[in-house]
Amino acid sequence: MTEYIDVTEEQPIARDGTIKLHGPQGFEGMRKAGRVAAEVLDSLAEKVVPGVTTGELDDFIREQFLAKGGTPATLGYRGYTHSSCISINHVVCHGIPGDRVLKDGDIVNIDPTPIVDGWHGDTSRMYLVGDVPIKARRLVEVTYECLMLGIEQAKPGNHMGDVAHAIQRHAEKHRYGVVRDFCGHGVGQLFHDAPEVVHVGRPGTGPELRPGMFFTIEPMINIGKPDVKVLDDGWTAVTRDRSLSAQFEHSVGITEDGCEIFTLSPKGLHCPPYAV
Repeated sequence: MTEYIDVTEEQPIARDGTIKLHGPQGFEGMRKAGRVAAEVLDSLAEKVVPGVTTGELDDFIREQFLAKGGTPATLGYRGYTHSSCISINHVVCHGIPGDRVLKDGDIVNIDPTPIVDGWHGDTSRMYLVGDVPIKARRLVEVTYECLMLGIEQAKPGNHMGDVAHAIQRHAEKHRYGVVRDFCGHGVGQLFHDAPEVVHVGRPGTGPELRPGMFFTIEPMINIGKPDVKVLDDGWTAVTRDRSLSAQFEHSVGITEDGCEIFTLSPKGLHCPPYAV
């Protein structure tokens, strides 16, 4: 049975399987962290170009977080040694930045999470590198539509299954595969917490959405089948059939009459191609 607890931001927060319900202080903390994350993603729009390395982008993200008063949540997390995850083409998620050079036609997901005053601003966005084929562009567009359709269902009285069903129905209408192996999650003062936010499901199932819940919605959509595998580095997840994959992610909070998106782009750079 799902357990919900009201929390105050002064008390210790434990990863204990309970769903936390936050008050005004929590919403303010998430707004600040989410804005830092979104501002950094905005600033990357002119930097994701052919010839840049993923390591250079990761260095820029770290520098920007520090300049804005945050720290990278992924740096040192479970032994991870970078400030973001950068996933290219058939990489579903958790791509490790390094010497890889972006090429004309690539599609790239960049997933940074700053910690600002103890709160996590978890978000990711897709970028088009140079001249990208129509098939790949369409995948990116539909993946963004899946995210926003899921967010439309994130309101009090609905269930996680309503969010998942909206995502699955739209993706499968386009004959795309919805990744099952990874999901969204509760977020706030903890990086990953209850509840799990799956992207495939039936309406009316799963935890009920209540005001004060904070979580990410982050569908991973494949042109081919939904199956993935994790490479020997222990992090990088790729499509088993080598088909392209795309992902968008927002952190949201359930309000009395809907939800607030904490990680919206201040510049309106929601889905590529971005005008910069």
